[in-house]
Amino acid sequence: MEAKKVTIYTDGACLGNPGPGGYAAVLLYGDRRRELTGGFQKTTNNRMEIMGAIAGLNALKIRCRVTLYSDSQYLVNAIMLGWAQRWKGNGWKRDRKHMASNVDLWEQLLELCKKHEVEFKWVRGHAGNTENERCDKLSQQAAQQNNLPLDQGYERDR
Repeated sequence: MEAKKVTIYTDGACLGNPGPGGYAAVLLYGDRRRELTGGFQKTTNNRMEIMGAIAGLNALKIRCRVTLYSDSQYLVNAIMLGWAQRWKGNGWKRDRKHMASNVDLWEQLLELCKKHEVEFKWVRGHAGNTENERCDKLSQQAAQQNNLPLDQGYERDR
């Protein structure tokens, strides 16, 4: 059986960096659409970009062929150019002197990428792409919610 083809758009936002943050994912399959959001009281923009991808992929119940669009070159390049996999292979070191950031999220994302066939593609932000604009709006709204939970991974890294 051929894997279902799913398109996911993701985004992350932070009100200050660090500050309250939100993430969003829009999943498209045929005529079906699902929007996911969440946020944390204090986090970073990069963490929210990764969380958007995690939320989108985590929502898939069976193995799928996924095209995931993000306006974060950090996210797209870390996966498509193999940076995250290399950091992991080097004990989460970017180089001899520097540890990789957001290790907890990269570990989750790499595991999800093993479960699905995922191609990450960069899309220019704020350039009129309807689904990217929707994710931006949703992630901004999520960052502004009251009673956001703690981002344990961010707190642990500080």
